[in-house]
Amino acid sequence: MIPTNYDPRTSEEKWYQYWLEHRFFHSTVDKKRTPYCIVIPPPNVTGVLHMGHMLNNTIQDVLVRRARLLGKNACWVPGTDHASIATEAKVVAKLKSEGIEKRDLSRDEFLKHAWAWTEKHGGIILEQLKRLGASCDWDRTCFTMDEIRSASVIKVFIDLYNKGLIYKGVRMVNWDPSAKTAVSDEEVVYKEEHSKLYYLRYRIDGTEDEYITIATTRPETILGDSAVCVNPNDERFRHLAGKKCIVPLVNRVIPIIQDEYVDMEFGTGALKITPAHDINDYEIGYKHHLETIDIFNDDGTLNRNAQLFVGKDRFVVRQEIIPELEKAGNLVKIEDYNNKVGYSERTNVVIEPKLSMQWFLKMKELAKPALDAVMNDDILLTPAKYKNTYRYWMENVKDWCISRQLWWGHQIPVYYLPDSNDYVVAENITEAVRLVKEKFDKDIPAEQLRQDEDCLDTWFSSWLWPISVFNGILEPDNEDINYYYPTNDLVSGPDILFFWMARMIMAGYEYRHEKPFSNLYLTGIVRDKLHRKMSKSLGNSPDPIDLINQYGADGVRVGMLLCAPAGGDLLFDESLPEQGRNFTTKIWNAFRLVSNWKVADLEQPLHSKLALEWFEQYLNKCKETLNTQFEQYRISEALMTVYTGFRDEFSSWLLEIIKPGFEQPIDRTTYNKTIYLFEEMLQLLHPFMPFITEEIWQNLRERKDGESIMVSVMPIPGKYDENFLNTFENMKEVIAGIRTIRKQNNIAFKDTISLRVKSNDRYPLQFENIIRKMGNIQDVEMVNDTVKGAWSFICDTVEYFIPAVGEVNTEEVRAKLQADLAYAQGFLASVMKKLSNEKFVNGAPAQVVENERKKQADAEAKIKAIEQQLAELK
Repeated sequence: MIPTNYDPRTSEEKWYQYWLEHRFFHSTVDKKRTPYCIVIPPPNVTGVLHMGHMLNNTIQDVLVRRARLLGKNACWVPGTDHASIATEAKVVAKLKSEGIEKRDLSRDEFLKHAWAWTEKHGGIILEQLKRLGASCDWDRTCFTMDEIRSASVIKVFIDLYNKGLIYKGVRMVNWDPSAKTAVSDEEVVYKEEHSKLYYLRYRIDGTEDEYITIATTRPETILGDSAVCVNPNDERFRHLAGKKCIVPLVNRVIPIIQDEYVDMEFGTGALKITPAHDINDYEIGYKHHLETIDIFNDDGTLNRNAQLFVGKDRFVVRQEIIPELEKAGNLVKIEDYNNKVGYSERTNVVIEPKLSMQWFLKMKELAKPALDAVMNDDILLTPAKYKNTYRYWMENVKDWCISRQLWWGHQIPVYYLPDSNDYVVAENITEAVRLVKEKFDKDIPAEQLRQDEDCLDTWFSSWLWPISVFNGILEPDNEDINYYYPTNDLVSGPDILFFWMARMIMAGYEYRHEKPFSNLYLTGIVRDKLHRKMSKSLGNSPDPIDLINQYGADGVRVGMLLCAPAGGDLLFDESLPEQGRNFTTKIWNAFRLVSNWKVADLEQPLHSKLALEWFEQYLNKCKETLNTQFEQYRISEALMTVYTGFRDEFSSWLLEIIKPGFEQPIDRTTYNKTIYLFEEMLQLLHPFMPFITEEIWQNLRERKDGESIMVSVMPIPGKYDENFLNTFENMKEVIAGIRTIRKQNNIAFKDTISLRVKSNDRYPLQFENIIRKMGNIQDVEMVNDTVKGAWSFICDTVEYFIPAVGEVNTEEVRAKLQADLAYAQGFLASVMKKLSNEKFVNGAPAQVVENERKKQADAEAKIKAIEQQLAELK
């Protein structure tokens, strides 16, 4: 007995376990088959499933499941990222809640806590992906700090160092005072903020009452000023050339310098220069040989170089310094000001520009082949609009600061000699001892060598991901890497286009001399109805697991994809997974309908034969359309193709046409063909809705253990006749016209009616049997003139009449005809506007122009027929 309602939870648990038990997700090298491979963008071990993951992984699963059905050897490699800053912050917070400070622990002690935390929380998101139906090869699960991936990272660092691409130097970096580490430009999020612009005056040295006024948003940094700069073309300051001024409160004498960098229109036209705490000031300071005064500690408090407010937080000082400046007579005024402030993406604290000794990777040389690969479409970006963004980044690439002042991560493989800045770069301590002997001719015991305290940037491991998941760094000629690499598709968000995807491309060409993937599909951002990015902090993001519990995984998957164009933002609303759930109900009801039919050895009715012939041709066209949509990564459109195909054509038309009468059997030929077509529809739907399609596929007919829709053979496109399909569409409009007249005149379907057709070769005569059945028509007659005393409608220039049952309300008929006439005239006007446009007629493809001329002819014929009917009514 088939349950009345589909139970997603039971079905999902049952079939996912079935797939795992039969190892349908697992892939091994098989040179007789074409590989299809995706590597997952590894989620952070700190993470739980959010709406962005839902979208991204649904798309990946759709692509992987479709590849399997197409007979490819599909391999979706899962894994997680150690997420150095984010994970360390979580562990530090956990320890603090237990009364333990990181500074009181040794590195090894802290790492024990970090590994324990990772082992407990690291796999949560992967388990949640299973609820979504993700068909990853879980046997291949990787972690960016597991043994193979860690060894790969160290090997690459040493290789790049030996090539002269990695160097150590003092540079201005984005400093995160909370995590106490440098972060990359890409990990800085800029937010529009309402702040203040402070106008401060600096007394000219050697005068009593002459001042130069500057404007700044950061008054606390005046304590690190090294100069005041003006534009040499600014007449207002010509008289100050070569003079000096005095920094307020600390009374340091600094030069007034000239540089065309200064915008004469901003503020007062005079700019304070703080080389240690602003990247542009640093460049000017370097150019003009200015003193660099670093006034901040690593945690954002002021140090002794500031002279004042020592030990206080930078933002506390911002408030406290203003009264002091006012008291000293240096505050001129304060204005409201909107500016963009950089925040650390990881800790959400304001970034502090800071000079710091860091390790860097030269990028120019690595970037060129990666730029060429995308520009010449060897790697295809979808949507292509991101090519310009990619090109801009790659043409303006800066050296990558790869060191982080953290303990959780890959410790930099650099070993310093005792009481020295001399070092060797080595794979391990044993190798370091050997290199010290070789390079410095010194026998130094291992315990006296000191390894660099810093870790490598998280991205330094994940940029190797498509190679390292197949152990292609340590064993560059192994069977897996040679078979699966390059991978096929990479699905991710545009927000990490540069600092993950571009870097993977660079690593691919550096270490495989080949692209890491062929296609790069960029999803949009999941936003709410108000167009706000979904986030926990805003409270506008639902818990995906709650959604799955409520609407089923298939319902949520459909909901995510219904409005997810490539690169376009997804405006998510809970009505979308509800719509997805309703669609699962529609599919289930169709299954219940056909499963409850009694089958008998009867002659096949003509209407059923025609309907099945139509749907088979329609489905062939559908398959062709789907192939094109997938080739172009129009995943949302592909879903709509099968969604409407099942809901409207299969369920609402085919099944309704062939459905036997109440308690009547269906003929075996029609039934068998319907089951066959139902199975094909399920196969087309399976990549989008894996669970319900498996449930129904397994129950439509007897299956052996080990059979599954996910490893069945995807139906391929066959022949179809466009004219045949168009004629069927015309027939559907005729039936819709008949139904409208029945509804408008309260004629029950059980009551038969007659149909009169004004002779016209566009009448779908070949489908008359279907018209009779679907309209409950007792007789059809061709006529030459308008039938008086009848309801009428026009379809594709053909006039149809239904002799009235009772009296016809002439005024109602006239009003409807006039409304139809107005619509047809408006439609014709819009067509004629196009056809009167020479640019359109001469520039559009011939077929497009021909279609418009056909619309013109049809509209003119319809207007003529309506006008004739109106005339006869008089």
